[in-house]
Order: sequence, then C-alpha cells, then structure tokens
Amino acid sequence: MAEAILATEAIIEKVQSLYADARVEVAGEGCNLELLVISDGFQSMPVMKRQQSLLKLFADDLTSGRLHAISIKAKSPAEMNAANTHLVQLEGM
Repeated sequence: MAEAILATEAIIEKVQSLYADARVEVAGEGCNLELLVISDGFQSMPVMKRQQSLLKLFADDLTSGRLHAISIKAKSPAEMNAANTHLVQLEGM
C-alpha cells in the first residue's frame, strides 16, 4: 500500500535541501504534481540537468507510489524575469 501523499511543505523542504535559495510553487492534486522551482543554482546549468537533479529528490516517492507523476519547470531568476518582461510587453499591445 502506498504511503500518504507528500505535503506541500515536505516538497519545498526537499527542494530547498538541494537548492537553499529556491522559490518553489507546487500545483496539482493528489499524487500528480507540478513544480515551478526558481533558483540561482540553475543559472549555468542545462535544462536537462536541472530536471534530473530535482527528479532524483523524488525518486523514492515515485517508486513507493506517494507520487505518480511530477512535472518540473526549473528556471533561474534571470529566466523568470525575461519571461515576465515578455508577458508585460504582450499585455501592453
């Protein structure tokens, strides 16, 4: 039988154990989650390495059934600022 579903606080703690400065947004319900993780640690890291590093944190949870699916967006603060600037420009049109 699968263990209890991970609490949002536990998810944030796991991410911050690897990326102490990370801002973490958790969405989804039950065992299917979406994470947005923003950290300076991603600045020079390829996207695939970012996701791999975060997926390793949740490997046991995926194996045990506590999580069934996890979608991860891992961005640096500069990437988020660039994306937000682009959205603001589009809204002004």
